Amino acid sequence: MSFIEGGVTAPKGFVASGLLSGIKAGRTKNDTALIYSEKKCSAAAVFTTNKVKAECVKLNIQNIKRGIAQAVIANSGNANACTGTQGYQAAERMAKAVASQLNLKPEEVFVCSTGVIGQQLPVEKIELKAKELADSLSKEGNIAAREAIMTTDTRYKECAIEFQVGGKTCRMGTMAKGSGMIHINMGTMLGFITTDCAISATMLDKALRTSIEGTYNCVSVDGDTSTNDTLLILANGMAENTEITQDGADYEAFLSALNKINTVMAKRIAADGEGCEHLIECRVAGAKSIKDARTLAKSVISSNLVKAAFFGKDANWGRILCAMGYSGANFSPDKVSVSFESENGKVQVCKNGMNLDFDENLATSVLTADETVINVELNDGEAEGTAWGCDLTYEYVKINGDYRT
Repeated sequence: MSFIEGGVTAPKGFVASGLLSGIKAGRTKNDTALIYSEKKCSAAAVFTTNKVKAECVKLNIQNIKRGIAQAVIANSGNANACTGTQGYQAAERMAKAVASQLNLKPEEVFVCSTGVIGQQLPVEKIELKAKELADSLSKEGNIAAREAIMTTDTRYKECAIEFQVGGKTCRMGTMAKGSGMIHINMGTMLGFITTDCAISATMLDKALRTSIEGTYNCVSVDGDTSTNDTLLILANGMAENTEITQDGADYEAFLSALNKINTVMAKRIAADGEGCEHLIECRVAGAKSIKDARTLAKSVISSNLVKAAFFGKDANWGRILCAMGYSGANFSPDKVSVSFESENGKVQVCKNGMNLDFDENLATSVLTADETVINVELNDGEAEGTAWGCDLTYEYVKINGDYRT
């Protein structure tokens, strides 16, 4: 298993494009992306848990039941959420515009949007660009596409991997956007995964739902779960491996690759949290169950008090135990040890639930690094869990104070 270049176009048969449709006034970067597979794909997806769902999400929830897709169109600058019948029709029109150019059925085109909530999507601008989007599809199109889905992101997020299944070389690629309104049950997050591995829609769905539990669902930037969250995976089978239709070595190889790229992307989303200066990784070990370990880790990185302490480079470990205490997970507070670790060193600050006489200067130095790990040892069992977040800064408030205007 090795990382390669190319993002969503790395697997065989996938191409992409991106351009500026002019959806949001003043934007000069690409705002509309298209991903296309030469062959029909098995498809699976997970969506926001927010009861208020964008119109494109509602459309995709219906279409994913077929387990088949061949293209994805995504726009930034407008979420097409809380837009009623007109918004739903706009999502349908986006699918139809692409389908007509690629000779597909509209239900084979998935539609994603991200941006401001509550404003009607000027879908006619996207329709006018449909032919150009289709004509510009290429293997190098991942570069234009990854830019087109960004909103407050400060950098693009993509990766690709090569792995073996049944003696065949398979590839998997991904791109995502996410910076603010990110919480642990999906966030303002759009993620697209492509693979040339042959796998049934049923097993694809199983793999995706298994993988997100320890990756995408272990990320929090600000505690807000969006109306538009979508993570979609397409598999066109062009690697020509024997189709994965059940559990076994081939499925485990596929799941391992999926976990690998999803972990990378989860960390990149956390590291690009709006206004953040530090990536925080919380590793919980010695738990009674994986569920307890993940619950505790997620509670720690979701705590605004913990996040603020990391912004101030303050080794206030009491906030960590406090966040663990209200998580609902099963653990023994008087057995807990906590340490901080980064490229600048490691310092233990708590043992058996109590303070240690640690070096404050060393602790500050450790917390100054761009990436810091919180190590929590429970001494209650053998299970482990990890979650990722970021610090809470003044800049976050500035960004979100006038996001709409």
